[in-house]
Amino acid sequence: MQDANRGVVVDFHFEGRRYSARAGQSVAAALFAEGVRGLRESPREQQPRGMFCLMGSCQECLVMVDGRRVLACQTEVSEGLSVSRVAEVGLHD
Repeated sequence: MQDANRGVVVDFHFEGRRYSARAGQSVAAALFAEGVRGLRESPREQQPRGMFCLMGSCQECLVMVDGRRVLACQTEVSEGLSVSRVAEVGLHD
């Protein structure tokens, strides 16, 4: 489907669930638009962490995309993209 002003709608998956987005939209923006706010948990306190700077500086939106660690704010959605949370390795209380 295409809207002349908004681009082609594509389907992608996050944590096994299907979502829709506009081609060219970042993974972070697409997930936020779909109501997903938490992309990972803090290593120390196990609290939800989401998008913060949305320009690639903070690393808060780190996810796995098709088996690679990438920033969701710097990665465009595409048809069939598979996105999942990164397994955190670090200090635990």
